[in-house]
Amino acid sequence: MKFIILGCGSSMGVPRPDGFFGNCDPKIKKNYRTRCSALLKTSNQNILIDTSPDLRQQLLRHKIKKIDKVLFSHMHGDQTHGINDLRSFYISSKNQINVYADPFTSKYLKNSFSYIFKSYSREYPATLKLHKLPKTFFTSNNKKKISVKSIKVEHGKVKSNCFIIDKKLAYISDVSKIYTKDFRYFKNLKFLVIDCLWYNYHPSHFNLETSLSMIRKFKPKKAILTNLSPVLDYKVLMKILPKNTMPAFDGLTLNL
Repeated sequence: MKFIILGCGSSMGVPRPDGFFGNCDPKIKKNYRTRCSALLKTSNQNILIDTSPDLRQQLLRHKIKKIDKVLFSHMHGDQTHGINDLRSFYISSKNQINVYADPFTSKYLKNSFSYIFKSYSREYPATLKLHKLPKTFFTSNNKKKISVKSIKVEHGKVKSNCFIIDKKLAYISDVSKIYTKDFRYFKNLKFLVIDCLWYNYHPSHFNLETSLSMIRKFKPKKAILTNLSPVLDYKVLMKILPKNTMPAFDGLTLNL
């Protein structure tokens, strides 16, 4: 079972569309970051987390030929606006893909992409089937039951969902506050993939100081920083981060 970080960049990626690299050295390949999406790959299913605007590029890069389920963390454009790229999987499988979202995200998706969920003609059928995001759902890997738990966190003015896979990995791509009552779910994991936008305070994201304080609190075996802006250079981070912590890069694959 593998967890692939398809993209680890902030809302405009690195470089931004205007070519801005910020502090990132363009000579370092790991500084080229597409927007955040991730893939849980089991023995029989590919479960996608978020549909970033760079989804097509990410799927082609990893030669992903099927998507079985999609989990949405929240309603923002950098997590949802690649949704149309899922149409090709409907064409190849002839089956609607099941996608899961909380009520706010579901409303946003239905309003913004109504043609995806409603059949308008024989030529343009509904390609996705929208479901309420459950608190826990189960998949399997080599006949072993695998749990995926969703936990609500604050992300500025909206709520976001993070996902804990098989009590081994937590994926928290967009967060400004984790509720104390939920801390127990994040402790002593094998991997903690956590939001880290930049050095300064931000109202909707963890900065480096907050991310590191959470890592010290939760004590994962390995922590990986994601949602990285052009402010954060890969090599600079590698020099200053603790031994058990590293910046993500596009394509980073974790074995579970």
